[in-house]
Amino acid sequence: MTQVLAIDQGTTSTRAIVFDAALQPVASAQEEFTQHYPASGWVEHDPEEIWATTLSTVRAAREKAPGPLAAIGITNQRETVVLWDRETGKPVHNAIVWQDRRTASMTAALRQAGHEPMVREKTGLLLDPYFSGSKLAWLLDNVEGVRAKAEAGKLAFGTVDTWLIWKMTGGKRHVTDATNAARTLLYNIREGRWDDDILRLLNIPGTLLPEVLDTGADFGTAEAGHFGDAIPILGVAGDQQAATLGQACLAPGMLKSTYGTGCFALLNTGETLVESRNRLLGTIAYQFDGKVTYALEGSIFIAGAVVQWLRDGLKIIGNAAESQGLAASADPSQSLYVVPAFTGLGAPYWDPDCRGAIFGLTRNSGPAEIAKAALESVGYQTRDLWEAMAADWDGAGGTNVLRVDGGMTASDWTMQFLADILGAPVDRPKVLETTALGAAWVAGMQAGVYPGFDEFAKGWALERTFTPQMDEGTREARYSGWKDAVSRTLSARD
Repeated sequence: MTQVLAIDQGTTSTRAIVFDAALQPVASAQEEFTQHYPASGWVEHDPEEIWATTLSTVRAAREKAPGPLAAIGITNQRETVVLWDRETGKPVHNAIVWQDRRTASMTAALRQAGHEPMVREKTGLLLDPYFSGSKLAWLLDNVEGVRAKAEAGKLAFGTVDTWLIWKMTGGKRHVTDATNAARTLLYNIREGRWDDDILRLLNIPGTLLPEVLDTGADFGTAEAGHFGDAIPILGVAGDQQAATLGQACLAPGMLKSTYGTGCFALLNTGETLVESRNRLLGTIAYQFDGKVTYALEGSIFIAGAVVQWLRDGLKIIGNAAESQGLAASADPSQSLYVVPAFTGLGAPYWDPDCRGAIFGLTRNSGPAEIAKAALESVGYQTRDLWEAMAADWDGAGGTNVLRVDGGMTASDWTMQFLADILGAPVDRPKVLETTALGAAWVAGMQAGVYPGFDEFAKGWALERTFTPQMDEGTREARYSGWKDAVSRTLSARD
């Protein structure tokens, strides 16, 4: 049994990928599912539809690669909340998605009451609707009959990985891994346990919570009726942590950045949980044999989405691939800045109220100049994270090279500008689907199919390195202009 299945359960689609003994993908299937928007700022998924797409994509991938499977690895959208009945296995409400902002007033009130320092000390996170804890509290307080059932021990909470494992094991296992637990706002990442103080603060019964395991562990066995065989589930990691593993960022100081709709950068900080002075997040990168490896994380809300805006909003390109050609034709004498704060700004600003802006427009500014500034905004925002991480962490070597993955990294023009504005090399791997790769490797390593850390790291394959071509004076002048543009965009806050 030399094949391993990765289930990549994302925000808009579910994918199943079968990897062979050489960790190469040999079969895959993908299926989108419905996004529900019941109110402004609310985003929900149907947990049963997520499960249905998991069943159908795994079965489709197995038809293409019908050999036996040694293990299953799961990677998932993080922070999304599912709450279900332990007896019937039925969700009591739609899943509340990580993007959902319905608990903004709740988290603001907790912040104003002075609770954020305690929460941050224990979890590494900020009091923000992004994380799972306030979403779970909302369900308990707003869905009829739910709190009484929860306090009677009749309900189970989980992030998407936990929900899928429950379904795959026929309700036999209620478990998660440390990387997903670390994103709930309920888990003490220093002590490795659910935190009683935060549970009391949010009025959440501890009986709802799953058991927390290592990233590589025995999560139970998928029943034969689902996928044709009884298959052990041996690896679980949240999507950004799985990408960190897939990029083989396994030593302190290594940094990866994933460019999808948004951008998520994780810096491996080893055994050190860094207390950020620049509003980055402390989190768990992975956990094996009970030993935690920490990371600093920075989140950019708009990366690839700025290209979608060029296409669908401004309609100046027909497809994403046209953006770099248009940007390359821009007048080099113009200095435009697009600050893509369409839904506010993430790290290190954390300003949900500011909105996007374009600075530096002249009578000669046109589609090419706007496209160029839009692509450059991704580089500038990445440098914001880069600078914050370098200021926060004094680890040996620091941040001196960036490994990138995700759809936007296919743009050579964008990656070259990224290297230029960072003043550092940008490494693009041969395998860009690093999230599924990370999940597959963990599960396969646990099953004895794939190599351990050192050998896997040696197998990481470089496709291209982008080296800085911009002189330092130009680089710093351009970045100074970006910082000025952002300062003009930020909302007035107390």
